Amino acid sequence: MNKYVKWILISLLIIGGLWAATFFIKSNSKSVTEYETYQPFIASIEKKTVATGKVIPEDEVEIKPQISGIIDKIYLEEGSDVKAGDLIATIKVVPNEQSLYQARGRVNNAKVALGNAELDFNRNKTLFDKGVVSAQDFQNIKLAYDQAKLELENARNDYQIILRGSAGGSSSANTYIRATVNGTVLEIPVEEGDQVIQSNNFNDGTTIASIADLGKMIFEGKVDEGEVGKLVVGMPLKITLGAIEGQEMDANLRFIAPKGVEESGAVQFKIEGDVTVKEDFMLRAGYSATASLTLEKKDSILVIPEALLQFDKDTNEAYVEVATGEQEFERREIEIGISDGINVEIISGLDEGDAVKEWNKTEPIKQDTDKKRIDEGNN
Repeated sequence: MNKYVKWILISLLIIGGLWAATFFIKSNSKSVTEYETYQPFIASIEKKTVATGKVIPEDEVEIKPQISGIIDKIYLEEGSDVKAGDLIATIKVVPNEQSLYQARGRVNNAKVALGNAELDFNRNKTLFDKGVVSAQDFQNIKLAYDQAKLELENARNDYQIILRGSAGGSSSANTYIRATVNGTVLEIPVEEGDQVIQSNNFNDGTTIASIADLGKMIFEGKVDEGEVGKLVVGMPLKITLGAIEGQEMDANLRFIAPKGVEESGAVQFKIEGDVTVKEDFMLRAGYSATASLTLEKKDSILVIPEALLQFDKDTNEAYVEVATGEQEFERREIEIGISDGINVEIISGLDEGDAVKEWNKTEPIKQDTDKKRIDEGNN
């Protein structure tokens, strides 16, 4: 009896082992990769581009002196609000010896000319009173005399300006630098004691202060040549600041450069946009910023995640794999439209009810490995 039990147990063990081996072989013969599927859906897509740049005042005025000298005193600080006419600084004039010598010579020449004109006037007046000289001739002589007096006065004023900085002859010799516009003082690049140069046709002069209205700001940035053709003046912009998170401002595109500039091998075009400044927000000049522009927008269109796409190596045409059964798929050519980098428009080739295969990230690597093994076997 024990002998039969023993054989029965052995037989059961053998049968169990065979069944386990068969199950293991069948399990390993199946693909270990199970693909998920996604159905196309209706959504809206906005194709955007981003321009990098900065926020700057629309108009920035540089205050420059009309005479050279040394900064005697500065009355304002950077960040101060000013109105046109407010005193910014005073300059003490340091006379230029050559200019001073020339001005003194002009005064002396004017004195000599006036003396001669006065003698001529007095002599002809006597003759005019006797009726020897006509009224017309006497008027011409009198005009020359008046011009000589005016020339001497102008020469003396010029001399005083060069000597002391003003025609009044004040011993303090200060000239006043005042704001020419309303706004905020952005920068005062000079200090008391610095020498400054006047602005003229040959020299830009020394900037004593720069003033701008921070309530009127613009975005200045650059876009790539591949996208500039899609921009239109008046397009809305969304401005975000690099230094302040969560702060977004509205703007309108107001300028697109007619000429591009090559930078690092790419052609860039300058753009500008009028920024709407919020009343409760202090927008500082020079903030780095990015502008988001909507190049194209479509509503209620059929889309799929862009990650589901594959492209033919030979034709570069887009295709997907659509489920035909349980983990069974067929290739289907599709026509795609605009993309926002996440979803892509489906123009033709798919319907809402289709189940589109999600490509496993390791799948391309596995296919390449299998192909390599086949090639090695053929060799």
